[in-house]
Amino acid sequence: MNSPLSDAVKNPLKSLDEWEDFVVQHYPEPMSDAPKAKVAVGHAPDKTETEFRNYEAEARPTVREFYRLNHTFQTYAFAKAKRDEFLGLNRLKMGIWEAAEYLNTLVDDSDPDTDLSQLEHLLQTSERLRAEGQPRWMILTGFVHDLGKILCLWGEPQWAVVGDTFVTGCAYSPKCVFPQFFQANPDSQNPLYQSANGIYEPNCGLDKVQLSWGHDEYIYQVCRDYLPKEGLAMLRYHSFYPWHREEDYSHLTNAADEALLPWVRRFNPYDLYTKSHAKPDSKALRPFYEALIGEYFPGKICW
Repeated sequence: MNSPLSDAVKNPLKSLDEWEDFVVQHYPEPMSDAPKAKVAVGHAPDKTETEFRNYEAEARPTVREFYRLNHTFQTYAFAKAKRDEFLGLNRLKMGIWEAAEYLNTLVDDSDPDTDLSQLEHLLQTSERLRAEGQPRWMILTGFVHDLGKILCLWGEPQWAVVGDTFVTGCAYSPKCVFPQFFQANPDSQNPLYQSANGIYEPNCGLDKVQLSWGHDEYIYQVCRDYLPKEGLAMLRYHSFYPWHREEDYSHLTNAADEALLPWVRRFNPYDLYTKSHAKPDSKALRPFYEALIGEYFPGKICW
């Protein structure tokens, strides 16, 4: 199911980093005793509702347009169609390090602020986890967590690859970024989808709901047979900010989800706050990561 939109409309961001930079601005690292990556970023207390709206007002026009497209076109039917299209995992077979090198071909010369490769961005996250003594499976989770962005290399629009995850098939959370843009989503006119629970049973569990489509769900499905359930939750929900940062959607979660939530929150600082311009030495690090990958994955897996 290919989008009929032009490339300029499908991809309003100069690079995917524009969305990630906005997320960091929108969710500054809270001051907390919870485990978090010790990185050189500004710590800020949790923001008030007014401050949230200020961040939206200060967003770049390209970021606002990205969210408008995301909220307009990420319908229940769209998310289902993308699962049908991609989750057969029959496009190619390649190893994890090979996939990271493949992702490296996603280059955006239009962004002068980006001087790291995609592989180096992955290594920044995983190396911070490693430096702070996190479990080996969690280090590996950090390395693979953004590999789902290879969807961009297969022609997918930015708004169907990245973005804040939300639940389709029920009322939109008011804690989603730019919730006003959901008014243009066709599902907003379907009463079946606009009650609190929508088409779902109360507290059915996140496994039973259909989240908006993107790189999180894709890499979760690719890795689901290989990593511990805690790591898989980190992969699947790391962009699900209305849940793990805003504490919404509790009417749909179950006890299993709540047990995994602390792990998703434990991962979040490493996902958001480890970026710098210091380049990891991918050549020197490769033997360590190839050995680590070999502990959990076969030589090649289906994508």
